[in-house]
Amino acid sequence: MSNMGAARYIIDGSEFIGAFASPTDHNVFVGKNITNGNKKVISETLNVNTVDVTIGGSNLVGIFMRANSKGMLLSNLTTENEMHILKEAKLNMKINILDSPLNAIGNNIMANDSIAFVNSEYDDRSFEVIEKTLGVKAIRFDIGGFKTVGANNILTNIGAVLNNRCSDMELVDFEKLTKIKPTISTANMGSLGIGVSTIANSNGVLMGNNTTGFELDRILDGLNIR
Repeated sequence: MSNMGAARYIIDGSEFIGAFASPTDHNVFVGKNITNGNKKVISETLNVNTVDVTIGGSNLVGIFMRANSKGMLLSNLTTENEMHILKEAKLNMKINILDSPLNAIGNNIMANDSIAFVNSEYDDRSFEVIEKTLGVKAIRFDIGGFKTVGANNILTNIGAVLNNRCSDMELVDFEKLTKIKPTISTANMGSLGIGVSTIANSNGVLMGNNTTGFELDRILDGLNIR
């Protein structure tokens, strides 16, 4: 099923498609070894170019990196060669390794071009690297009892979807901080891992293949994609 800027999808047999890509409004970074067909669908749905990446030899770039239009944070699993390839790509963004035991960066950080929400367990030094690299104010914020804000929620420059354990107070605080009115939802037929179930930017969204019609409507509403 697909309509303008939205599709249900599967990558490498998995409905947790967010694990394989890290999107911004300028590029989407995708696992180097996923198929060209996958890359084409991601590129066309989000209306941006794909950039092939591996991190520590893994295709799971959605888990091991977080980027916005200004910068890119990479897991400490990143090899020198992988860093070299990214720098050679002349992406016009800051690229830094976040050297932290919380190295599933995409799971632990959620960001757009204005703000970042981060796992409250990151230390102050990591926090500084996050702000400096992404060029935004970072805020320690748990949502619905989850410290893994990136894995469990979605944020773009124009919309947001928070997991449906999110409290009323968290919703209010989030809207104050972002000036975005989020919806709450699940994805992939009840999964609270909505971040890792989707690939989204301001232009479009891919959702895991098991996402129900009700979930799909909630996600499209929250992301302001129609």
